[in-house]
Amino acid sequence: MQDLTALLQEWPYDQDQNVRIIVAEDGRSVLQVRLPLGIEQYEMTGRPDGGTPYGFETALAHVEDRLKRHIVDTGGDAGFEITVDDAEELQAEGILFYYRYLLLYQLQYFDRVIADTEHNVHLCDLLERYCQDDDARNGVLQFRPYILRMNAAARAMAIKEGTLDGDALQVLDDAIATIQNLEEIESPAFQFERVRSTNYLRSLMRSMLPDDPSTADDDGGLERELRDAIEQEDYERAARIRDQLRDGGGHGRVDKEQ
Repeated sequence: MQDLTALLQEWPYDQDQNVRIIVAEDGRSVLQVRLPLGIEQYEMTGRPDGGTPYGFETALAHVEDRLKRHIVDTGGDAGFEITVDDAEELQAEGILFYYRYLLLYQLQYFDRVIADTEHNVHLCDLLERYCQDDDARNGVLQFRPYILRMNAAARAMAIKEGTLDGDALQVLDDAIATIQNLEEIESPAFQFERVRSTNYLRSLMRSMLPDDPSTADDDGGLERELRDAIEQEDYERAARIRDQLRDGGGHGRVDKEQ
């Protein structure tokens, strides 16, 4: 048995400075979280706990391999099923990825947040298609609005920082539409997460617009119109204004009734 007192004293708990990335003895980077009574450690790649279920990098990869072999053997995916036990294993893995991407978002490692949320998005897609047990399937799908929210927010922030190509506002707008169009799930958590996630993404859209757009040229006027459209939640009009800005800027105002 090992007393952890010295280790904990080396890194005293501070709720404002409780997450760090260090280089381990073998050269790999690991993510650590200081808790009031201990320390958690996450791998930066693969499964956060470093596990290799069934010899695969993740439980999701194992299910994907089974699906590929089923398709090869039968000529299609008909008859492939994710069992309740499979679903529980995938849910447990999804929670590990959730813990990690939440911390990585805090540290602004947006590329890694994108990868981890994409893992959980794909996990949801497979469960929706191949798990026949409602409780097992919806136990994960009820949190899909939040997963999509974090994926879109990370992609938008990466675009804003210049580490990813694309239109940040379009990414957020598309995510809002996707979340709103998700199939209903009889779950208070689903309803709550859908409303909270769309509200968060709308707020993020507003925050990404210039605080004081210039009035010296037509582009400044279009930027004001874009802000107004988002404030009014008129996303169809906002999309038209964004297209006009992207295609070369202001050549007249966008008609609200267009």
